[in-house]
Amino acid sequence: MLFHKITSTSLGIGYIGKGAGTAAAAATCIVWYYAQMNGAQYVPALLITLAITALGIWSANIVEAIWGKDHQRVVIDEVAGMCITLLWVPVTPLNVLIGLVLFRFFDIVKPLFIRRLEKWPGGWGVMFDDILAGVYANILLQIIIKLNIT
Repeated sequence: MLFHKITSTSLGIGYIGKGAGTAAAAATCIVWYYAQMNGAQYVPALLITLAITALGIWSANIVEAIWGKDHQRVVIDEVAGMCITLLWVPVTPLNVLIGLVLFRFFDIVKPLFIRRLEKWPGGWGVMFDDILAGVYANILLQIIIKLNIT
């Protein structure tokens, strides 16, 4: 059980309380930035993102029995969504910052069917609304980069 609490709270970030989702997303940006600057490649980034997502589904299922559905302590979904936002994006401080803002916008506002995914059962619902928010943020960030707006 302790493993799932640590995992679902992203090493305890979820215990911060208000703003924990943003803190988890920001921490992910920092780790992603430094990992990419130190030679991490896109394939390992994709595999790590998939592993975080699978682990998030599993852990969110387990802690739901203790804390209830999609408890605010569970922030591994923000970590996975932020990773998806930054996949295949050139890592610059500006791109990472724009990605963070876009992801949090989609995660908080939940437009374009994102809210519907929250209703999925267990860890699937916890994770997949943030996954779709990450996909939307990634697409928009890719467009911004291609149009050379940054």
